[in-house]
Amino acid sequence: MLVELRAENYAVIDHAIAVFGPGLNLLTGETGAGKSILVDALALLMGGKSSADVVRHGADKAVVACVYESTAGAEAVLEENGIDSEGHDIILRREILANGKGRVFVNNQPATVAVLKQLAPELALVHAQSETLSSFDLAQQRILLDRFGGISCDAAAAAYARWRAAADKLNDLLQGEQDRLHMVDLWSYQSKEIESARLEAGEDEALETEKRVLANAEKLYAAAMGAFDQLYEGGASAESALKAALRNVEELARYDNRFAESVQQLSSARATLSDLGASLRDYAEGINASPERLAEIEDRLALLDRLKRKYGKTVADVIAFGQDVAGKLAEVVDRDEILKKLRADLEQASAEYRKAASSLTSQRQAAGAKLAKLAESQINSLAMKVRFEVAIAADERESGWTSTGWDQVEYHIATNPGEPMKPLTEIASGGEMSRVMLALKVAVEESSAKTRKVNPTPRTLVFDEIDIGIGGRAAEAVGQKLKALGRAQQVLCVTHLPQIAAFADQHLVVEKREQDGRTKTQIRTLDDRARNHEVARMLSGAKVTDTSLQHAAQMIAASR
Repeated sequence: MLVELRAENYAVIDHAIAVFGPGLNLLTGETGAGKSILVDALALLMGGKSSADVVRHGADKAVVACVYESTAGAEAVLEENGIDSEGHDIILRREILANGKGRVFVNNQPATVAVLKQLAPELALVHAQSETLSSFDLAQQRILLDRFGGISCDAAAAAYARWRAAADKLNDLLQGEQDRLHMVDLWSYQSKEIESARLEAGEDEALETEKRVLANAEKLYAAAMGAFDQLYEGGASAESALKAALRNVEELARYDNRFAESVQQLSSARATLSDLGASLRDYAEGINASPERLAEIEDRLALLDRLKRKYGKTVADVIAFGQDVAGKLAEVVDRDEILKKLRADLEQASAEYRKAASSLTSQRQAAGAKLAKLAESQINSLAMKVRFEVAIAADERESGWTSTGWDQVEYHIATNPGEPMKPLTEIASGGEMSRVMLALKVAVEESSAKTRKVNPTPRTLVFDEIDIGIGGRAAEAVGQKLKALGRAQQVLCVTHLPQIAAFADQHLVVEKREQDGRTKTQIRTLDDRARNHEVARMLSGAKVTDTSLQHAAQMIAASR
């Protein structure tokens, strides 16, 4: 439930706070006072598009904020986005700077507009004044039906993606066949050249090391044998010196135990020296100063360099290039088999999509029949007498396939007896349009509430002057419908009609006044007396009379 809404330097509003309660919350006031601006501010907090135009003249920024009672779904969205919870409430704030930039905060933590859009379905559903049946296109009609029936398009979307990918792959093969045939000779040459080299990944590095050894064989032999002689073989070798030192230290250790460890250390040093000497000797003996091997290595490295210049920076890259070329050749050679497989894959993907789309059609037909019956009843309860149907046409041609199925959903209505059914968007009367839209919204929301498996805090439904163009008995019917809807969910409605205002559970009036040469807006929650006076003003205009006050009191009493 929406608890509080604040706006500061937003459009004509300098600073305003609106506090809401459960049930039907109605906002009234003179034209231009800022009622619809408050709804626009709430839509902005639900992730709507912002503009620097909303910043009040002379201000650096506009700020809108609200407090909602939290829901389990909203808490999950916060956790998913790494935003800490603030108890039982969710605080949303959005700042729009005069330069057009903006900032978003959720629970006083930096966030993004994307987070607001994720939270919106859990918190509020805003039906703005600009939303008319002319914008209620076929896609929106399908979405509303799917929402009513709890229909998910996920399976169809996944099947459509698989079918689209399979079709694109087959088309690419067929369309690229001519180019492939032109490339066959080049691919064949490249593949043979790389294959004949019998490459091994990393062999160029190993060959470079072996080349350095062979090119400097004499120097390496002399260095290894010189070190061996100095460490082990020579008369003044390190091994001889260690041997003599060991004898003297052993003599010391016979009389003083402090040198026992030194004996062990010298013995270990002699063993290490012996191992190192043996390694140097073996290395020197293993050096093969072979000019033939050196020439062979240089030729191999020259071949590798030539291949790397043509096909890749490393031998591994050359091998990968060869594998890719070989695969392309295999596709050409095995074209018939590949085409057969791709066509089989496409046929399977098509069958899966047809199954998913057919399932959607069946679900929509069942949901459409229920929605038509319920919507017709709801519309007729708003002082109309109509026939209503949901037409579902399945376009099973591939050109009609989409990620949401192949159905075209269109609402048809006959507003007078004896008239033929016509598309909903061809309704001419503004009052009829408003009532049909309200009835549809109510039908869907009531059905959605009944099918919930859990009982989360109800979402806030917002209607901005959806009662335009109606009056009298129809207005009273709309008020009754909004009141009934408010029993299950919080409802906010901007209205100019006293017949609707009489049904309010909470009545707020939006007023503007001039102060210091500037227009200021304030919002008041009305008590019973003030409410009676406001309904009377709506009945009689600027001058409130005893008769209008009495009539207002009767209307409010009757609404209860």
